[in-house]
Amino acid sequence: MAILARMVQVTEAQHQQLDRWIRAQNTPQSVVKRAQIILLSLAGHSSKQIGEDLRVSQPTIRLWQRRFGQGGPEVLTQIQPGRGRKPQYGARKVQQIIKATQQNRPSGQTHWSCRSMAKAQGVSKATIQRLWNLHGLKPHQQRSFKLSRDKHFIEKLTDVVGLYLNPPQKALVLCVDEKSQIQALDRTQPGLPMKKGRCGTYTHDYVRHGTTTLFAALNVLDGRVVGQCLPRHRHQEFLKFLRHLEREFPEPGPLHLIVDNYATHKHPRVQQWLESHPRFQLHFTPTSSSWANLVERWFRELTQKAVRRGSFVSVPDLLAAIEAYLSAYNSEAKPFVWTASLDSIMAKLKKVKAIYGTLH
Repeated sequence: MAILARMVQVTEAQHQQLDRWIRAQNTPQSVVKRAQIILLSLAGHSSKQIGEDLRVSQPTIRLWQRRFGQGGPEVLTQIQPGRGRKPQYGARKVQQIIKATQQNRPSGQTHWSCRSMAKAQGVSKATIQRLWNLHGLKPHQQRSFKLSRDKHFIEKLTDVVGLYLNPPQKALVLCVDEKSQIQALDRTQPGLPMKKGRCGTYTHDYVRHGTTTLFAALNVLDGRVVGQCLPRHRHQEFLKFLRHLEREFPEPGPLHLIVDNYATHKHPRVQQWLESHPRFQLHFTPTSSSWANLVERWFRELTQKAVRRGSFVSVPDLLAAIEAYLSAYNSEAKPFVWTASLDSIMAKLKKVKAIYGTLH
């Protein structure tokens, strides 16, 4: 109705809000209908034409035109007192369902489903789903976590984070670790290539052709990775990789290596070699804190982009693929930037421990 456009000052933001409500999949149909009435009215359509297009009565059109003129878009979502479907369950029943979801388990099962909870509570499956959505409960989902029990957790974390955020001058910081047991898997049948409307495929079964271990050192400064594949990951192989790093970084400046607490890194022969090569300084991450080593992030890139979807007929074939990825990555390497401060990490861990120590 052109009159509405003249009587009401509608902003561009309000226009966009009405349009979003109409396009959104989760908007109640009653709100969608009201928003359509208003947009058509603002576009100059007559009430008769709006009624025919939307199949609504003239009193309904005039009602929402008037309410929109008085309160704007927000009134379209409001339900007048006494209107709408009456709730079938009281607050006590709702609390009973939520408490049972959080604190109980069905007999012989690890978690509730909508159907099992509905049967236990004597309500419909849709009611359970609606209440779970309202309270943000997802019994079918579960996340793993690991809290470090390292007695020197704060000291080690402070040391590592300090190297990331404030590295020593005239020194290089390298994140070092091993990715062991990389399997050379060959699919039993060739996969089908990707085409329009279908993703690429591969068989679920495979043939094992052996394994290799990748020793890698991520340069925190520029993101380049020095890698060396060796058949095993004992202290002998780690010493061999340290000598490889010595050749790769011949500059006399110190090398700070961030490593985990694997026994290989603390072997007496390794310690003896480090004493004779003082420019190598090892910094250990806290136990169960692999996230503190940036090279783990690069290992994920390697797995996703070069190994997981590959098919390798032999270990040399796998080694060639890893070398090819290393070369391609280093040609356009970018550093992984560490942004979390020690205080922010400790605040998050404190919050996790508080939740872990309560019944929820």
